[in-house]
Amino acid sequence: MDATFHVYSKAQALRTAGTGPVREALLEVRRRTLALADAYFLALADAGMQVPYASQLNPPLWEMGHVAWFQEYWIERNRQRPLGVKCNPDHRRFPSSLQEADALYDSGKVEHRSRWSLPLPDFAATRRYLDSTLQQTLVLLDQLPEDASEDELYFFRLVALHEAMHGEAAAYMGEALGIGLPPHGAPPAQRPALTRIALPQQHFKVGSPLEGFAFDNELLDHHVPLAAFQIDSQPVSWARFMPFVKAGGCKPRPGWAEAAARDPSAPAVHLSAAEAEGWCRWAGRRLPTEAEWECAAIQAPGFSWGEVWEWTASTFEPYPEFAPHPYRDYSQPWFGSRRVLRGAAAATSPWLAHPRYRNFFEPQRSDIFAGFRSCA
Repeated sequence: MDATFHVYSKAQALRTAGTGPVREALLEVRRRTLALADAYFLALADAGMQVPYASQLNPPLWEMGHVAWFQEYWIERNRQRPLGVKCNPDHRRFPSSLQEADALYDSGKVEHRSRWSLPLPDFAATRRYLDSTLQQTLVLLDQLPEDASEDELYFFRLVALHEAMHGEAAAYMGEALGIGLPPHGAPPAQRPALTRIALPQQHFKVGSPLEGFAFDNELLDHHVPLAAFQIDSQPVSWARFMPFVKAGGCKPRPGWAEAAARDPSAPAVHLSAAEAEGWCRWAGRRLPTEAEWECAAIQAPGFSWGEVWEWTASTFEPYPEFAPHPYRDYSQPWFGSRRVLRGAAAATSPWLAHPRYRNFFEPQRSDIFAGFRSCA
């Protein structure tokens, strides 16, 4: 853990400790949400907070309202909140404090293209919705004892992490739109020299235990046989990636040359899985599987992660004995169609960054903060 740039002590505390870290996480991720919202408003006020349609984006006003709706839906409106993962997601909920909220913000039912034409509340009203739902969430959280049960804490942890994910989405959306946003982390003062880490043949236990919080796709923990392998101590840098581009390995994207000149030792970023795999073939290497990545992150001193998400060779699939949690749209609809990324990026909330966390995106995506490391 001390070998990483992105220490995951906050993520571990949120998953395993009592109400204190949960409250801290809710407040910290909300401060970031509001800072990002203000930056979007400053940039887009003259355009009515509108952005052009793109399949990888959401309208910023919709994103803000969805965060508030999700928190209200699973906390204040959830009659079965104390049941945790045993909650029936289809039970009849308390009404929303915002009229027609379900018709506006339920991402599982509101078609993506239609979000650009919905009659959304304006920026000020959306801010009020965010404020009111958070305050009610904190009131309900503060009614719990510090040593509240895992079931009692489950949805509070879920909404904090869900908002953290949307904060990172706002960061890469802003970058794609050319909007100046608050900084999301400084690079390390100095990166260690690249080394090759050798790990022995073993049966490694992947996934999260049942104790504490885990996303449904991290369960159940189970042993995976691993052959002996060798893995880079750091993600592939611009200095290592650009010779492949110059050799005609792939078409350069706008911004790559500037990023490489600015900091050649930084991890190459905004890469698709195909571009990562192309470099590996060119260099005589390969992408690690997600089990190999997790094994190295847990076991290997000197394994540095946290500056960039890392494509793996693994398709996003359920672990054995998978059972969906109440938020049904999170994992199950995407099995088989997404590629697993591991690690975290500079824009990732420290409450989310954990070595067992499975991120997943379509392999052609390059707008996200994705790079890779190589293996043999």
